[in-house]
Amino acid sequence: MARPDHTVFLKRSFSRMDQLATPFLTGRRLCRQLAQVVPYGTDGVVVELGAGSGVLAEPIRARLGNGARYLAIEIDEELVAHLRRHKPWLEVVQGDVADLERILDDAGIDRVDAFVSTLPWAVFPQDLRTRVLDVIARRLVPGGVLSMIITWMALPNRVRDLRALLDAHFDEVVETATEWRNPPPARTFLCRRPLARPDYLDERDTQSAS
Repeated sequence: MARPDHTVFLKRSFSRMDQLATPFLTGRRLCRQLAQVVPYGTDGVVVELGAGSGVLAEPIRARLGNGARYLAIEIDEELVAHLRRHKPWLEVVQGDVADLERILDDAGIDRVDAFVSTLPWAVFPQDLRTRVLDVIARRLVPGGVLSMIITWMALPNRVRDLRALLDAHFDEVVETATEWRNPPPARTFLCRRPLARPDYLDERDTQSAS
């Protein structure tokens, strides 16, 4: 018998493929890998981008200290309702990641210790990626981390563009080994030490001045 998380996500993925991009939930092994970027016992702030049906919620919750804050952002109204019904302890905000700055401001969150994301970054337009990464880079605390999943379904040129953008925003970008048992196979990018001035801004300023 399918778990409620799987059932609701499968249903919504076929009706809202433009938002969710895949009918597959992140597997348990990859969820644990993503959650491990959250320091065990932390009292900091964790923000999940694209919470879906909540498969990451319990692995992240297990690592939080009593003083931690865990905010989950999800755009789909039915998935938000599912999260609020099945995980009443979780702080859930319905919203679009394109509005990340406003969402964090409305939640009273200035600095974030870890952003964890299962969003389909490889299918996002480049301007959206840039805008969201700008916010993430500004909001991360020193020593903070952004963790995101990239599946092998993503087009290689899109992944190359994303990797270049990550390298422009972060001093360290580590690509993990592929988890072949995940449906579909996927790896993660771990991004640390935001750059004070992303390289792409320097290039844009140079072009504007010429």
